[in-house]
Amino acid sequence: MKTDFLFTKIQEDKLNFDDNDLIELKPYGLSLNNETSRPFLLLKDVRGEHTLPVGISQIEAGVAMTQTQPNQLNSTPHTFLQKLIESLDITIERCVFIEISGHHQFVRLFMKGHPKYQSFKVRADEAMSLCLHLKVSFFATKSFIQKSKVMAANSFQVNEVMLPQMGIVNKNEFFH
Repeated sequence: MKTDFLFTKIQEDKLNFDDNDLIELKPYGLSLNNETSRPFLLLKDVRGEHTLPVGISQIEAGVAMTQTQPNQLNSTPHTFLQKLIESLDITIERCVFIEISGHHQFVRLFMKGHPKYQSFKVRADEAMSLCLHLKVSFFATKSFIQKSKVMAANSFQVNEVMLPQMGIVNKNEFFH
């Protein structure tokens, strides 16, 4: 599988959001139900009004789970990468959900300290456990959150237990 990173200089960024429209989201949980085709990382705002389902791979889910266990050793697959970017004085400041294409969500990771680039775009399912490990802040617009719920309900065999967690009471409402 080929991964494409799109690095941009800040003046080249044509962002489809306004910072005032962004909602900060915090990790809430993982949906690992066997009836779904893939796990979902659930992110919620602090008031619990908005839930963003992020489809991730089983490997990402496993890494995310081990990172949240207080009794686990302080080592993950991301420890080396963290040390590398810290040694280069680069920090990833925030992760903004920006696009949905097919069954994939994309984020733009904004960074500080890189001599040439301000941000890069990557598939969300490839960046979630790293962002969790680095304690990066997550952001999305209300519109993106709603589109992600529709994508999750339509694209994956989401069961009735998970729908209320994502803030979807009746998945048929999306088909009218």
